[in-house]
Amino acid sequence: MDGNLRIFAKALRMHTSHIVVTGGAGFIGSNLVRALNKAGYNRITIVDHLSNTGKWKRLRGLRFQQYVDRDDFLTQIRQNACSPIDIFFHLGAITRTTETDEAALLHYNSNYSKVLFDYAAQQSSRFIYASSAATYGDGSQGYNDQEENLHPINCYGYSKHLFDQWVRNSVTRPPQWVGLKFFNVFGPGEDHKGPMASVVYHGYNQILRDGRLRLFESHRPGIAHGEQKRDFVSVHDVVNVLMFMMNHHGVSGIANVGAGAARSFNDLGHALFAALKRPPAIEYFPMPEHLRKQYQYWTQADLTTLRGMGYRDAFTPIEQAVSDYVNFMASDGL
Repeated sequence: MDGNLRIFAKALRMHTSHIVVTGGAGFIGSNLVRALNKAGYNRITIVDHLSNTGKWKRLRGLRFQQYVDRDDFLTQIRQNACSPIDIFFHLGAITRTTETDEAALLHYNSNYSKVLFDYAAQQSSRFIYASSAATYGDGSQGYNDQEENLHPINCYGYSKHLFDQWVRNSVTRPPQWVGLKFFNVFGPGEDHKGPMASVVYHGYNQILRDGRLRLFESHRPGIAHGEQKRDFVSVHDVVNVLMFMMNHHGVSGIANVGAGAARSFNDLGHALFAALKRPPAIEYFPMPEHLRKQYQYWTQADLTTLRGMGYRDAFTPIEQAVSDYVNFMASDGL
């Protein structure tokens, strides 16, 4: 096949590949669909559940073939009523770490995912899905993505861990299967998440409204207020990893996706004030009692597996990622 034929064949695949993005109207999902469109992929089915959160706004400007409610899509899958699917990006889930409806968490985050995974295996569709750093619990066992004996500290993390374990032990798998344990993702498109939106999003609005940033006090000896540390990662870096996995058919496994560096909430706050060109003004307040037993004081993605899969791109430093996000919000971006 000469060069022109190869280019034509690639373009044909891009326009005819049927891609399903569950959670496609959500934070990471809408950013992924935008990247897919930019790369020439438009034959996309978006699966989500719209209610009164304003998520529909994420769909504006995206090119896709159809939108299907998550429950209707599950019915279609069970009835084998879908047109052939080349790739699943399964990003849809209940993502509230404080969610108390345990049955809903297990249904949508575990059992729903199993049905899609089995279907992908039967139809030889590729399957790339979102797991979570919440599977690691309090982090006392570290953040090695090959560790299976984990102890999540909330039902959200447990529901994700259950599916990870089920995938690891499945006898029949899709031709490509990838689970990505996302750490603290922030960036454009998260404004509908309410309390679950990032500290960057809430902090930006606090500073504009009150002139100060409020952070949780530390309730652990030896850790100063605001020195709780997380692995903060830009949504643009997360989307780059998702696109990498799509473009590398032979890669399978479960891997962490974070910046690979733990940074404090104070660092994040100072980056916010610097981006806004204001002097830092941070105050601390007691953490609510119901959060204290399930609070992670330190997260940091071990990227050994991800790098072993061939992903070589650098992750955006927090100062640059925060600055870019602040500029986006200041321009009235969604």
